[in-house]
Amino acid sequence: MAESRPFIVWFRQDLRLDDNPALNAAAGSGAPLLAVYILDDESAGEWAMGAASRWWLHESLKALDEDLHGGLQLFRGKATEIIPSLTKRVNAIGVCWNRCYEPWRITQDKKIESELQANGHQVQTFNGALLFEPNTITKSDGTPYKVFTPFYRKGCLIGGPPPRELLDKPSNFQLFNMTKETTLADLGLLPRVNWYNEMAEIWSPGEKGAQRRLQRFLDTGIQNYKSGRNRPDQPFVSRLSPHLHFGEISPHQVWYAAKMLGAGDPSIADDVDHFLSELGWREFSNNLLYYWPELPRENIQSKFDRFPWRNDKEALTSWQQGRTGYPIVDAGMRELWRTGYMHNRVRMIVGSFLVKNLLLHWHHGEEWFWDTLVDADLANNSASWQWVAGCGADAAPYFRIFNPITQAKKFDPDGAYVRQYVPELADLPVESIHTPWCAPTDILRGAGVRLGNDYPTPIVDLKESRERALAAFKSLSSNN
Repeated sequence: MAESRPFIVWFRQDLRLDDNPALNAAAGSGAPLLAVYILDDESAGEWAMGAASRWWLHESLKALDEDLHGGLQLFRGKATEIIPSLTKRVNAIGVCWNRCYEPWRITQDKKIESELQANGHQVQTFNGALLFEPNTITKSDGTPYKVFTPFYRKGCLIGGPPPRELLDKPSNFQLFNMTKETTLADLGLLPRVNWYNEMAEIWSPGEKGAQRRLQRFLDTGIQNYKSGRNRPDQPFVSRLSPHLHFGEISPHQVWYAAKMLGAGDPSIADDVDHFLSELGWREFSNNLLYYWPELPRENIQSKFDRFPWRNDKEALTSWQQGRTGYPIVDAGMRELWRTGYMHNRVRMIVGSFLVKNLLLHWHHGEEWFWDTLVDADLANNSASWQWVAGCGADAAPYFRIFNPITQAKKFDPDGAYVRQYVPELADLPVESIHTPWCAPTDILRGAGVRLGNDYPTPIVDLKESRERALAAFKSLSSNN
């Protein structure tokens, strides 16, 4: 007897089996499932995944294929061509997928859905990536929020129903029998030069790794989250962002797990609330991208189109390589290069340093993070860089310029974070670790540090660069 017609499940940023609306819907049809992933760099254009994200995707797809007992079908090319063609070829009943919210994906999905429906195929799409879909969170007059606090408190917490309930992993579904035409190696996600050894040691991509990461955070991290999340030298952050971006765990799973923990222990209520608000920032960033699709390239505040950015390739390279002469900045940039991640407090410090002290365009930071972060996310990355540059919606005022020395002394008081990622300074005493250029000669000699040789002198003066940045900002208001 011929095999029944399949239902295609198109995996994208939902690389999991649990709490997966599209997978549940397809499994509920009773038809055999054809699980598909498409690497579509052409449609993504300049926002095709960067190197660190591609390493993560390779590992995540490997894990998902194992969870599907080898049943994940891989393709490379334009989804607008592959999905309709595959649907016809296997005579599929229809296609299920979870919606994504990058502008290029929205355009792509509309085209695919229209063609499939015109050919008589069922199309079912779901929200599997956000607590609330962007078009459901608006002000009373129907316009989108541009400030985070009312978006989160009024829009998310008060303005509507709670996030949907969790879905159980479907059981007893049958996979459609199809010969694999493309292997994981054929996708070419791994670089020719192996620079990702340390990432492989500290990360566990895939659904099981995501669940372990969440449980570890709930067991040991969330209890001091409110204050500890600002300390890069302490383990009080979840590090769930790459798992959330690739959909190895849903925000709903994270939300309800944290809420349940907080309900059982009132002493951590504030910590849980602050953690949930970080999920709210993820929602807010996606809202901004949805309503301002040019967010990755265009300033929300158009006056910044006239901003007098500098062009200094040498300074940019020093920033990228963690050779600015400011230890907390360099520690952050080296953590990023080695691990594919950077602590959020340090992201704000290095971002402020780039756009305000060096006066280099936020696009440079956005592009570098896009290539080097394992959690590179178009909405989060774009909104965050506009925030730190002061040109976004809910932006940090431009005159708020993070002083890397003050920030380092406050949030890395013992210098543990700097010592970990800038080992050439590891033997300096606490009073000198964040300002080695101020250390007496005998202290430097005793720590084996030769400024300008082992470690660079500061590439810019903080006071002078701050004044330069403020003058540049002031020129916007005077230049009508």
